[in-house]
Amino acid sequence: MAKGPIGKLDHIGIAVKSVDEARKFFEGVLGAEFLYEHDNPAAGYRIIELDLAGTTLELLEPAGENSFLEKFLAERGEGLHHLTLEVPDSKARVAAMKDGGVRMVGEREWSPSSYEAFISPRASHGVLIQLGSGYPTLARTAEWEKKED
Repeated sequence: MAKGPIGKLDHIGIAVKSVDEARKFFEGVLGAEFLYEHDNPAAGYRIIELDLAGTTLELLEPAGENSFLEKFLAERGEGLHHLTLEVPDSKARVAAMKDGGVRMVGEREWSPSSYEAFISPRASHGVLIQLGSGYPTLARTAEWEKKED
């Protein structure tokens, strides 16, 4: 199906019980550098983005007892939650993958320039893969990260 890489790695999402505790390891032991923090109680999470030698790590902590992360942590414990790939023309690429039989578990168009979809872990050997473009899907496109000229 693919004639080359579909996109490039944007970030690795890691589910943790406490981003404050997890930061001690990722910054103190691995040397990752803090990028930004964002709380989204309505969506049920708090995140901290870290830069580890050019790779973005996204630490996700549940916000509220109804958070999707509470169930994830209860069933699987802390660890890999998802990989996010930056995919040019992601909406069309996802449509082609679906036509090819790849199961998606969620899709959302945030704006004309921002779209995301998740490949079911059952289709991708146990890994939740987020495909997308633009803000808020991609870690390095956060509105508060944009520099003014």
